[in-house]
Amino acid sequence: MNHVQNKTARFHDLGNIAYSDAWDYQTSLFEKTLEIKTRNRNLAPEEQQLTDNHLLFCEHPHVYTLGKSGKESNLLLKDDELSAIQATYYHINRGGDITYHGPGQIVGYPIFDLDNFFTDIHKYMRALEEIIIRTVDAYGVKAGRIKGLTGVWVDHENERTTRKICAFGVRASRWVTMHGFALNVNTDLSYFGHIIPCGIVDKAVTSLQRETGKVIPMEDVSTILRRNFEDVFGLELVTSERSLI
Repeated sequence: MNHVQNKTARFHDLGNIAYSDAWDYQTSLFEKTLEIKTRNRNLAPEEQQLTDNHLLFCEHPHVYTLGKSGKESNLLLKDDELSAIQATYYHINRGGDITYHGPGQIVGYPIFDLDNFFTDIHKYMRALEEIIIRTVDAYGVKAGRIKGLTGVWVDHENERTTRKICAFGVRASRWVTMHGFALNVNTDLSYFGHIIPCGIVDKAVTSLQRETGKVIPMEDVSTILRRNFEDVFGLELVTSERSLI
């Protein structure tokens, strides 16, 4: 661990960006952090370089992503059918199964060095869930967790009617994280009909728009999310100019 923890994070608003470009960008930040940690191992504490934390928000064009432990059969479309709905597909290195990203959804990628906060992946996942629970609560939507299932769920205490509003999938190496969460704000939920979301066959998907009955300004949700990141992780977010590497 660094002798001093860095409690700031650089916030990057990537706007609407192709999934592959965002993947490359977060990977470059992830690898730079790992390089710093590798160098620090050979240095005295007073010589070590602080590692940066980054928080990326974006929207993606229609895309399906499958985690490393997921089943390809949970994608219910063939290549030509993907093209017909203007969607792409990636098999990636995060945890979790298949999910959908698209317009009207805020996708968040925290590239955090957990040595700056706490070295506990379970606690990290619960912290991300807490951020989403607080965010949707600001719109009068009560959500929570379901034991044994990662994610944030509306009507979570009713097994028959519960529905997922936010999916999670992360990767971590030497306590550095990447990938993250996808919060359905004004998402076209019909795209979830082409997959078995997260490999779960008996649970529905929802959005803030569906739960509130109105279109929600994306920037307002982004602002609330950022404030909740600061509160839950005890950090300060500093806005960074977009600079794809």
